[in-house]
Amino acid sequence: MHFLEELKSFDIILASQSKRRQELMASAGIPFRALTTNSSEEFPDGLLPQDVAMMLARRKAEAISQELHNEKTVIIAADTIVVFQGKILNKPSGYEHAKTMLTSLSGQMHKVITGVCIAHQNTFRGIYETTLVYFKELSGQEIDYYLTNFRPYDKAGSYGIQEWIGLTGVNRIEGSYTNVVGLPVERVITELKNLLFGAEVK
Repeated sequence: MHFLEELKSFDIILASQSKRRQELMASAGIPFRALTTNSSEEFPDGLLPQDVAMMLARRKAEAISQELHNEKTVIIAADTIVVFQGKILNKPSGYEHAKTMLTSLSGQMHKVITGVCIAHQNTFRGIYETTLVYFKELSGQEIDYYLTNFRPYDKAGSYGIQEWIGLTGVNRIEGSYTNVVGLPVERVITELKNLLFGAEVK
């Protein structure tokens, strides 16, 4: 039986209100239902960026861990951060903050790191994926157009690669594209296989 058919016997919960993550899960054929979580996005100083991403993802999973009373329940939670010159760029507070972020990313390379927590019974498995994203030089007009028309204030780093700015402003990426969108789908599938079936299914 195909892996995706096997997954239908599980209650897979995506602990996210992100439409982008939900679309990625659906496109990959993973059966799921989405639950909104409320967890702190604060983190202590001194942590490595990947540890921050995995910590925030685990918090989201733990926020609905009461759902794990059923042995067939699996929780998938994720958190995506943008790292530029060693500094984590969070969601912007507004237009000017977003403009400052995109101006700094213009013509530069930055990292997008998504931490994922997959919870099943008493196991909370954390992984992360890193993708390098290279922006071309962005003009002030391009940045203003994007912010005015797309209002990316709910996105780390002030942009969504699947939107206009990704089509016109990104020169290249190194690594997983779906990771930049918000969920490294290939890694998630691999981890689900290993965690639930010991990678015995295809």
